[in-house]
Order: sequence, then C-alpha cells, then structure tokens
Amino acid sequence: MATETTICELSNHVGQTVTLRGWLYNSRSSGKLLFLIVRDGTGLCQCVLEKTDANAEMFQQARRLGQESSLAVTGCVRVDERAPGGHELALSDVQVIQAVEGYPITKKAHGVDFLMKHRHLWLRSRRQWAIMRIRSTLVDAIRRFFNDRGFVLIDTPIFAPSAGEGAQTLFEVDYYGEPVYLAQTGQLYVEAALMAHRKVYCFGPTFRAEKSKTRRHLTEFWMVEPEIAFAELDDVIALAEDFVCALVERVLAERRPELELLGRDPAALERITKPFYRLTYGEVVELLRGERVRARFEADLAAARTRVAELQRTIKEKEAERAAPGVKKWKAEKLAREILAAREELAEQEEAVRNIPHHMELAANFEWGSDLGGSDETVIARLHDRPVFVTHYPAACKAFYMKRNADDPRVANCFDLLAPEGYGEIIGASQREDDLAALLERMEEEGLDPTPYQWYLDLRRYGTVPHGGFGLGVERTIAWICGLKHLRETIPFPRMMGRLYP
Repeated sequence: MATETTICELSNHVGQTVTLRGWLYNSRSSGKLLFLIVRDGTGLCQCVLEKTDANAEMFQQARRLGQESSLAVTGCVRVDERAPGGHELALSDVQVIQAVEGYPITKKAHGVDFLMKHRHLWLRSRRQWAIMRIRSTLVDAIRRFFNDRGFVLIDTPIFAPSAGEGAQTLFEVDYYGEPVYLAQTGQLYVEAALMAHRKVYCFGPTFRAEKSKTRRHLTEFWMVEPEIAFAELDDVIALAEDFVCALVERVLAERRPELELLGRDPAALERITKPFYRLTYGEVVELLRGERVRARFEADLAAARTRVAELQRTIKEKEAERAAPGVKKWKAEKLAREILAAREELAEQEEAVRNIPHHMELAANFEWGSDLGGSDETVIARLHDRPVFVTHYPAACKAFYMKRNADDPRVANCFDLLAPEGYGEIIGASQREDDLAALLERMEEEGLDPTPYQWYLDLRRYGTVPHGGFGLGVERTIAWICGLKHLRETIPFPRMMGRLYP
C-alpha cells in the first residue's frame, strides 16, 4: 500500500511506494517514457511513467495534461542526483484531479506587466516560490528574536488620527464622517505600551502615500518596530546589530537552497557579522563630496555603458537567430525569453547611463542639512561589504520625536542602517525625545497641532524615561537578502502607484 507523503520527505522513503498530490509543473515525452515534473508546494519531483499495454490509456491521458493540472501520482522512490531534488518516482499510477488547458503563464517570454497582472498565478513559479519561503522564514525569525528576548508583542491600530511621520505621505480615510489616516508607523503606540512592559514590539502592515515608482517603494509594506525603555542611542544600535545578524544567520541556515535557486551568492551574506560599520552624517557628507564616491560613480557609468553595448549586440544576434529559417519552436521560445530579459536589463542600464551623471552632481554638491537620497544611500552602501550605521542626522530633516544630541543640538540621536551592495536603508531609528518641553518645542517647529497628540504627550508627563527603538522594513530586507532588484517580488500582492490588481 502506498504511503502518502510530500516531495521534501522523499529522502525518507527511498525504495518505497508513495503517493504525491500536487500540480504538473512541466512534462515531456520520449518514446515510451513520459517525464512529469510535479510540484506539491514543498519542492519539485521528476516522475517517470513507462508505457505498457496495461497502462496505455493512462499514459495517453497523462501525456495530454496541461501545465498546472492537479493530480495524484503513485510510484517507487529512487535516488537520481540529476533529477530536481535528487529523487524521482517510477510511476505505477496517475490520477487526474483536474485537467487544465490554457494556463496563461507558459514557457514563452512574458513581460513584468503581464506577470504582475497574473500575480495570483505567478506565485506558483519556482522563483516566486523561493522568495515567499524565504519571506516566511524571515518573518518567523523576526518574531522569535523578540519573543525569545522577553519583548511583548503589541498590536497597534491601522487607523490613526494623526501623522507618525511626514504628513505629506498620509492616506486619508473617511471614518464615520471624520478624517483619519492609514498608519505610517505603530511607533507612537508602542511607546505607550513600553511604559507598561519595558520591552515591546509591533509587527504589521504600514502605509505611505509617496508618489514614487522607484524599485524601493511600495504603498503598503510590513514593518517591525521594537522599543526599549531605559535606553540611549548606543543601546538601540546594539539591538539592531544583533537583530540583523540573527535574521541573516537564520535564512542561511534554513533557506540556502532557495537562495541558490535565486542565484544569490551566500558568501555575501556570510560576511554579515559584527561589528557593522559606523559613520556619522557629517562623515557621510564628506564622503559624498570626495574622490572615493566620484570614482565609484565613474566606474559604474563606464560599466553601464559597456553593458549597454553588450546587450544591444546580444539582442541583435538573438533576434537574427530566432528569425532564421528552420529554428525549432522550443529554441524560438527560449530565445524570445532571453531577448525579453535582455531588453529589460537594457532599459535599466540605459536609465543608469542617464541618471549617474545627475547622481554624481548631487553627491559632489551635497549640502549639510539635507536628508540622504536614494542614490546617496546606494553609493555609500556599495562602498562597504557589511551594513553601515549612519548616525546623527540633522534634527530638522528627521521626525519630531527624535531626541536632539546634548553636545550638538543641530543633530538628533538617530541612525539609518544601510544594507551593503547598494541596497540602502533597511532600518530607521532614534532615541526618542523624553523631555516634554523639548518635544513641544520640536512640534512647534514642525507646525504640528499638539491637540491630537495629547495622549502621546502624557507619556512625557507621567513617568518618562530615556527610551528608543527602530523600524525595519521587511520587504527591503528581503530584497537585500535575496539579491532582488525590485520590491514588487518581495510581498505576495504588491501595492504600488498604478498597481492594485489582483
């Protein structure tokens, strides 16, 4: 009698007859042999059906199955290092649950817009499967890190009566006739819970109405925000450093095959060890204006120009090969996919050629007091092989709740953590202003009406203590760990400007 199991457990059943339930990922036939690649959510398995007089009808039915047909297959497990997952099934039975025709995502070339419109199906592809499994592990690692260290989870509201960050990025919602906003952060609310529990965190979706279409922006994303009492900036830095190391270690330990499937070099992640680099904002300003950054930009520009020429030549050659007489269908489809990928990369490289000179100019003329832009963060991050803490930004360009530095009131006790390889900011953090008078003064400077913040000000009236915390963007962290170019692949159903379907 066959044992029902999953593909990830096949190594425990070598030589045994088992049943797998899943979906047809791909198939091909060779004479009397039919090769079905089956996926079941835990992996891929090659299943081989040999045609005989007794199973001829079943063989023909299985041969006609379309991609993503659901089925149950039974056979003997055998080791085959060439097969996906290292095992295959010698089939004795194929039971069709649903025969599918016309699955829209085929082996032919598809553009990003098409794939995003079919995101509900694109999630089944190997690449997206790997990313979502890494995301699941990362989310669990986040919760375990804080839970194992005595932090209390605090669920903060999605509807907020006022801004937690810049008012210009708020989504307004009608709340029974009154305007409220989708939460940009849970931080102000976890500060309230902090005074009850000492160490707390919130973890959930947040919203920003930035009208930006860059690869680093989503309008809905997930953020984890820990807060610790009796803490100053160095305590928050130490927590962030331990946290990021723990996340990377967990993914490397449990998701190395998925990283390799994505083409991510594990060596880059294995370098993520303490201590991280530390630069003050002032040091970064000097770096941006200096020779080292200029040389990096010039090298990037030269590389982009070279790559543009290479891609233009490659596209021309592949188009000619595809149009040649007698080219086989499978070869034409493969070339079409390669041409599409090359064109997408070409567009990116051409954009880089256009933008790099502007970024060079911005860096060379960077003025103290400005916040770092995406290109500034990218070039600083590319100069380092481990994450970089950038500390003590000008208070005027940061949120009202950040505590001013006692030695230099122009700057706040805050930091951003930049991921290496050009990925930029994944954490924003600060010591919070715990003095009521100073907080009111800062709110007045920002033009904030204190009325909707009275509950927040109460935290400074009754039992205030030094405290601080940070927010880590889950999607930006996944993009860095997985080596992805765009955040749209890091969340199951991304929300961006112009993208709300499915």
